[in-house]
Amino acid sequence: MTQEERGRVIPLAARAALASVAMASFLLLLKAFAAWRTGSVSMLGSLADTGLDLLASLVTLYGVKIAAEPADKDHRYGHGKAEALAALFQVALITVSAVAIGWRAIGTLKSNEATQDAGTGIWVSGLTIAATMVLLVYQRSIIRKTGSVAILADNVHYQSDVALSGAVIVALVLEQFVGWRGADPVFGVGIAVWLAFGAIRASSQAVNMLMDREWPEEQKTSFLEVAARQPGLQGIHDFRTRHSGSHDFAQFHMEVDPDLRVSEAHDSVERVEGALRRAFPKVEVLIHLDPSGHVDTADELQEADVTPHWFGKRA
Repeated sequence: MTQEERGRVIPLAARAALASVAMASFLLLLKAFAAWRTGSVSMLGSLADTGLDLLASLVTLYGVKIAAEPADKDHRYGHGKAEALAALFQVALITVSAVAIGWRAIGTLKSNEATQDAGTGIWVSGLTIAATMVLLVYQRSIIRKTGSVAILADNVHYQSDVALSGAVIVALVLEQFVGWRGADPVFGVGIAVWLAFGAIRASSQAVNMLMDREWPEEQKTSFLEVAARQPGLQGIHDFRTRHSGSHDFAQFHMEVDPDLRVSEAHDSVERVEGALRRAFPKVEVLIHLDPSGHVDTADELQEADVTPHWFGKRA
């Protein structure tokens, strides 16, 4: 990705993070009022989730800012993994929230406390759902354009906020209008379980990024097919990929005719790199040149057949 392309991507992610901070601040005040008026554990759980959303959004904003910094002498691959660290911080906050809400809900269930002023809790939750849906739509558009893992984790949080607000409405209706005493703390326990599940789901992609997990097979195949169509390429081996922030990295050994001059082999590599940049503008490509038939016997991955030799249809 060029500096110009990076400049277009990062402001989009930063704007999405700022929108999240603004929305979380608004919802925090709204839910604090509703929790005070109703005494609802479900509303309290939703309030706690929004408070953590605000903190997480601030961390996301900082993570996006760090990830936007260009590569330097100490970080030659850039700072993209700052987004994954921000996402893991969010996961830790969600986990703490889930434990606290579950503990509070169980205590309320034992004491048989009743909620009050269900109307306030219901209209606040309805307004929360409407406002959050607007933010979700905006975030998804930014994710499609940037691939930001930090904004994606933030989006997961706000998806859960919609579900939590819906659960609050149902709990208040059941307890105050249907007469099902204990519905509110029961839904509070459900919210805690939902948050714990969301933490596990949100952590997986961040962990995969930090562990340099390979691309999905379909993405790898698509990439290799473009490379294999280029003239002069006689084979590919030792193909490795990883994801960092909004950037992808790919490297492989490219086999060419061993009788080519150095300048001719270099031109072949340049053609392949150019074609891959045009087809995959967000991928940084590193190609090692090998004469056709060469085997890297010192490469343990190659010996274990983890990265098998690959051929495609060549022009």
